Amino acid sequence: MSDPNTKTPTILVIDDDAEIRYSLSRVLSSRHYAVIEAPSGEQGIALVKKGPAPDLVFLDVRMGGMSGIEALQHIRSANPKQLVVLMTAFGTAQTAIEAMKYGAFDYVMKPFDPAKVLALAENALKAHADMRAVSDYKPTINADDYREGIVGSSAVMQDVFKVIGQVTASDVTVMITGESGTGKELVARSIWKHSHRSAKPFIAVNCAAIPDNLIESELFGHEKGSFTGATGQRLGKFELCDGGSIFLDEIGDMALATQTKILRVLQQGEIQRVGGTDTIRVDVRIIAATNKDLEQMVKAKTFREDLYYRLNVVRIKMPPLREREDDIPQIVDFCLQTLVKQKKSRVSKVSPEAMAVLVRHTWPGNVRELENVIYRSAVIAQGDAILVKDLPVEIRGAVESSAPVPAAAVPLSEVATETPAAVVAAVAAPAPAVPPVAAVAAAPALTLAAALDAAFAELAATEEAILPRLEREFIARALAAEGGDEAKAAKRLGLTKAALQKRAKEA
Repeated sequence: MSDPNTKTPTILVIDDDAEIRYSLSRVLSSRHYAVIEAPSGEQGIALVKKGPAPDLVFLDVRMGGMSGIEALQHIRSANPKQLVVLMTAFGTAQTAIEAMKYGAFDYVMKPFDPAKVLALAENALKAHADMRAVSDYKPTINADDYREGIVGSSAVMQDVFKVIGQVTASDVTVMITGESGTGKELVARSIWKHSHRSAKPFIAVNCAAIPDNLIESELFGHEKGSFTGATGQRLGKFELCDGGSIFLDEIGDMALATQTKILRVLQQGEIQRVGGTDTIRVDVRIIAATNKDLEQMVKAKTFREDLYYRLNVVRIKMPPLREREDDIPQIVDFCLQTLVKQKKSRVSKVSPEAMAVLVRHTWPGNVRELENVIYRSAVIAQGDAILVKDLPVEIRGAVESSAPVPAAAVPLSEVATETPAAVVAAVAAPAPAVPPVAAVAAAPALTLAAALDAAFAELAATEEAILPRLEREFIARALAAEGGDEAKAAKRLGLTKAALQKRAKEA
């Protein structure tokens, strides 16, 4: 819904059917939107180009002359930020796919449901207002300054950076711990890149992704004929990484037999290929990582204690994203700038409301989950900014369901026994103390007709004007039912937020 302090939203209706234009204009005008009409795609395009651009366009798909899809492409080409809702009587897959492909905000089926049309218009105008709100968006970082991909300036990340700097000058073994998706491999790569081994290979091995019967061959290589399928000699990762650094990710998933051979590499710098007898010297720095509790695994004897102490010379603990929410805006900016640079997206901004949702989310998947959400939202976004509506519903839903209930909110179950004055005082501005409509409050099980009859009879017996009193009652109850949310209460009453605020002040 448009900001009440701004001009009346303008909606352009493009349809070659005069009756459709008339009926749609009537529906939209009921919300006090300014409606202009065009009988063809060509004339509609001319109005958009001439300006000022409408806040929203309703565009028919099938028209004589230029089709709605063609008109949509011309309109979006002239004004990439223009929001367009397509209208169609044929809800085919092709129509839906083409509508969204060419940047339509949404599409609505004929014949119209007035309530759905108004709700759709309200959502679109809210998106339009959000797009204007991000016009002054300034990125918090320059992605070129974070070429290694480790983004963050929080205190916990500063501690991580310090340890990385301290271990790069030596060949000390490093253990990186933390939940999945926190960026453990990025830390390992940073250690290698800043070490004296940076000119030699860096090889990452996911120990959890390789079956136990193959991991030794993967790490140490094998000789021809050493097992079924070994048709030739193969060099393992340690030989290929000689002089460089090897990153053993998810080392807690490594079998005990393989752990023994890793310990030998650490102690003696030697390996043997599977099926071989020769000892091969290797000079490799080992950086390990896990999201498991190795101390508990040692106690359970599922991880070798001697290997644990060999690996855990220096530990770097990667904090989960929920413990460094101040870094989220920087990570979001980094992701967006990277996508734009890679030509995977044109989106470079995030609305304040969307950023607030991202910051409040708990991120069980950590940075990896956040990156995926930003990529998905950038693909879905129809302008150059990610809005709340572009975020996955599970992100929006998780935040909404975890949001604290306002202290002043009155439970819906209590509305029937709460006086209207108390409800209004609890969820909105103070209201005049008026007696309750006793007949309605005392008999919530009455049918709607009976309840209205009882309320009318009671109010008719007083000197108070009936409609203003009922309006106050309904506003109070709608606000209570929606937890004090004026926008939702207004929608429930069939009003705009501005109209509700105005009527509440006048009540």
